[in-house]
Amino acid sequence: MVRNGGVQGGGNNGGKGKNNANGLAHNHFLNLETTDRSPGEDSSSLFYFSNGDHPGLHLVSTHLVGSNYNSWNRAMTMALVAKNKLCFLDGSITQPVVEDLIHGLWSRCNNMVMSWLLHSVSKDIVGSIMYLDNGVDMWNDFYDRFHQGNNLRVFQIKQLLNNLT
Repeated sequence: MVRNGGVQGGGNNGGKGKNNANGLAHNHFLNLETTDRSPGEDSSSLFYFSNGDHPGLHLVSTHLVGSNYNSWNRAMTMALVAKNKLCFLDGSITQPVVEDLIHGLWSRCNNMVMSWLLHSVSKDIVGSIMYLDNGVDMWNDFYDRFHQGNNLRVFQIKQLLNNLT
């Protein structure tokens, strides 16, 4: 299941290339067919990391504590989009089978993104997500536990409008 405005299904390929059975977009984003460089070396690839990327990197200035989920989520989403890694959390790229040539690259990226998430949440939250298997599960867990809809605000506005009449 994809939450938080994630793209489900057709992959994050912007209409370029074809998706394989794993939902991975070959060609433009993975650059498996259009370059002599490996996906890990091509800066336009979903699997690329710059020299400054490391597991202890703090992508956002504020840790998730629960009550700040909406602003934390927005900041984290912007940082992950800038790093071309949101697809590892929103379900638009799925885990390939072990036999797939890109399984190792996917696993490396998934673990890096999971590490970034672990370093962006409070110590109280880390213990509850540490042993989840992939970034999508972590991302969805945050949404399920901390997302606050606008229902309360809608109720308050309706009450204010009723008091005006």
